[in-house]
Amino acid sequence: MQETVLITGATSGIGIELAKLFAADGYRLVIVARDVMELAATAQMLREHYTANVEIFAKDLFDPESGFELYRELEAQGIKIDVLVNDAGQGQYGLFVETDVRRQLDIIQLNISSLVVLTHFFLKDMVAAGRGKILNLSSIASKVPGPWQAVYHGTKAFVQSFTEGIRSEVKDKGITVTALLPGVTDTDFFNKADMNSSKAVQDKDGMADPADVAKDGYEALLRGDDKVVSGFKNKVQVALNNLTPDENAADQMKNFQEPVDEEKNNGQD
Repeated sequence: MQETVLITGATSGIGIELAKLFAADGYRLVIVARDVMELAATAQMLREHYTANVEIFAKDLFDPESGFELYRELEAQGIKIDVLVNDAGQGQYGLFVETDVRRQLDIIQLNISSLVVLTHFFLKDMVAAGRGKILNLSSIASKVPGPWQAVYHGTKAFVQSFTEGIRSEVKDKGITVTALLPGVTDTDFFNKADMNSSKAVQDKDGMADPADVAKDGYEALLRGDDKVVSGFKNKVQVALNNLTPDENAADQMKNFQEPVDEEKNNGQD
């Protein structure tokens, strides 16, 4: 029987690469994003290249009600989800006191609240069925405090802890819950976060390929792993962070993420 996967944030970055992997393996896809035109183009590509069965749902997961609406619409159409991929997420770059707090609240809604709503409803269905898989997009940002992206790092720390918690709750019910922890990846995340001036994104050659990250996450999901840190460099960074006091790790991250121009100005003082 053909299984169905739901992927949020499926029109770009890691999300679209995951969609390609599922399509290549014969899954029916339910793809979710805000822009209906981008969804339509993504669906057409998946159908043409993989002969995939694709359903599109245009939902703005910054809206607190969108997750509830999406579940109700799928339920009304009789679409059962076997695999849930919570990929959608955003950040905002800048010192916390200087950022737009309403935008930060929107990011919390997208990265945390909508993920929790979708996981709650689809996990209930999976428990009832006695089978299912969930992949949550965490980040190596979940493992260290994040000056210049304090809210984003905080949301990913929540996602990581939440994923580990519910995994333990359902591990004897035929369901696996996996966290994918990428590092700096070549996606549109940094443009959306207004982060292109950060030292962290200056080394374009050092950015991970989203296709490689997606492959790591996809294979870990199929194995039923609890988590996967994508990329050797990121594995080393996470290991070092585990040995570093939080205050020092935060200061190191502040230096890593501060704007390039500020670093130059500091050198001239």
